[in-house]
Amino acid sequence: MRFKRAMDIVVSLVALIVLSPLLLVIAIAIRLQDGGPALFWQNRVGLWGREFRFPKFRSMVTGAEQQRMKLAAENQHGAGITFKIKRDPRITWIGGILRKLSIDELPQLWCVLRGDMSLVGPRPPLPDEVVRYALSDRRRLDVKPGLTCIWQVSGRSELCFEQQVRLDAKYIESHSILLDISLLLKTIPAIITGRGAY
Repeated sequence: MRFKRAMDIVVSLVALIVLSPLLLVIAIAIRLQDGGPALFWQNRVGLWGREFRFPKFRSMVTGAEQQRMKLAAENQHGAGITFKIKRDPRITWIGGILRKLSIDELPQLWCVLRGDMSLVGPRPPLPDEVVRYALSDRRRLDVKPGLTCIWQVSGRSELCFEQQVRLDAKYIESHSILLDISLLLKTIPAIITGRGAY
């Protein structure tokens, strides 16, 4: 675990330094688009159920959370716990590009550096999703959430919640540094192809 944490610190710190010009350009582009904030902040649930502040580059119009109930019938995951829509009307044109390439997730490198997240682990859920978890689903909270995970390289948003939980459990049971490195490497082609990203 110490090596995993050391890898998280080194990789996230180097990435934040190297990518800082890109992050600045993206933030300016989002601000210029509609005058809204560059970052979108949420509370997410991490290790052992502890909540933490979670940033993303804003990829939707301002006030998008308030419009979610109107779009509930279009949820690709049906009445499931997670909420995903193909061709979500709330996504801005810049946001569509950011999401396709997963660039909107880059601010979470700060969460990795702080220790709230790891480079690899189950994606951090929303508090209102965790409230609906079955006892078996809560196993996902036994490890730090990650910037990328096993199901993000296996279909991403195309996988339903139950499939995501099964893959996360598989990751937790077989976790190793080599597996983390393998998933990080597999994340690159998954991002380039954009499969399941919406």
